[in-house]
Order: sequence, then C-alpha cells, then structure tokens
Amino acid sequence: MSDYQPIACADHERLEIAVIRRQWQSVNLSAGVRPGPQRLLPLDVYTRDGAEWLVAETESGEQVTLRLDWLKFDA
Repeated sequence: MSDYQPIACADHERLEIAVIRRQWQSVNLSAGVRPGPQRLLPLDVYTRDGAEWLVAETESGEQVTLRLDWLKFDA
C-alpha cells in the first residue's frame, strides 16, 4: 500500500498498551467506515500489505479494521 503514512511511535505504543490494558481510546477517523469522532476499544495491532492496521471494537459492539494512518488521537 504505497500511500500509507507511518504514525508516530508514541501513538503506535499508545495503541499497543491500550490492547494490553483493554483501554478505550477517543480518536478522529479521517477515512474508513465512519469518518469522524469515535471511541474504540483496540483489540490488535498488526502489519499487512505494507501498512499498519488496528482491529477494534466500537461502542456499539461492532468489530472494525482500520489503517493506523486514518487515526488522529484526541488529547
């Protein structure tokens, strides 16, 4: 995936810790199924096809897979 833009190491670590601790994260999605503000429970972070991906659960219980460069973290 040639247009993938790696995210900051601190944001990547934030997601990995959230997976381990099962911590909800407030993010703003720039693309994907529902762009805009979301609260997500990260379940897994992995690399595939030259991009990094997040598997997460939405507040409604839906499981989604998102490219990490689609995420902007709220403070």
